[in-house]
Amino acid sequence: MRTFVHGAAAWDVACPQRPSRVAGVTMAGFRVPDLDALRMVPHPAVTLLLEFGPGSPVVDCAGGRQQRGSVVAGPGLGSGGAVWARGENVECVQVRLSPVIARAILGASPADLDGAVVALDDLWGRDASRIRERLGHVSSWQDRFALTDALLARRHEAGPSVDPEVAWAWDRIVGGRGLVRVDGLAAEVGWSRKRLWSRFRSQLGLPPKRAVKLVRFDHAAHRLVAGEGAARVAADAGYVDQSHLHRDVMAFTGVTPASVAGESFLAVDDLAWPTHRTPTKPHVARDLASTAGRR
Repeated sequence: MRTFVHGAAAWDVACPQRPSRVAGVTMAGFRVPDLDALRMVPHPAVTLLLEFGPGSPVVDCAGGRQQRGSVVAGPGLGSGGAVWARGENVECVQVRLSPVIARAILGASPADLDGAVVALDDLWGRDASRIRERLGHVSSWQDRFALTDALLARRHEAGPSVDPEVAWAWDRIVGGRGLVRVDGLAAEVGWSRKRLWSRFRSQLGLPPKRAVKLVRFDHAAHRLVAGEGAARVAADAGYVDQSHLHRDVMAFTGVTPASVAGESFLAVDDLAWPTHRTPTKPHVARDLASTAGRR
């Protein structure tokens, strides 16, 4: 376990020694004595927070709504800067799920989350309490990661998969860092635009155009945190100009690019998720090719 220090934030962070057995799953462990008003910055993944410590994280959402304890949130959580996390003596395993596998693991489509933060109890029932107890009884972080990974692998194996065409389109967007013409995706998979848009939204939780904007923003935001200038980031990340980047960052976070560069939520990624860029998955292309004759 290593210590992350960023401004007033000081968190203990643990990383798995082995990758997950499920492609599209990454995780990190956190021990935070005092989590003080952490802005949740939108990210192109489904977030699963499994808490087990003496304290309990609190997620403050728009409209005064709150969720405590273990939670799930769809891709793009925190758009507009409307979601904050806080708490004392928080210990948790945070899992990032590719939307392509989230439906199988959660037992519900990310679209059912509707951009909200949902209590894990509402999705998994008593299983949520069981996993919390088991994580609390394990003494090491590597054992906690192994326990969590085994649970996710079982659920993934038993759950439904998304259409190969939808998975392929998502991987094209992520692999291209959002620099993809969405109108061309349907033609590339041999579907109508209406069909792809409908399946993509229902299975992954957001429409393709929104996915492109979110992936592009995520790439740009991490470059800002790394200290690159806004003008260069805008040019390299596919924005029309710096004003375009400014508008996108404001829409996703509610603050300026200069402020985003100081967000602890993003800065911790280099320690907690050192390989947080999601690679394309070769098996998706093979699956897509195998279904071409059945359309």
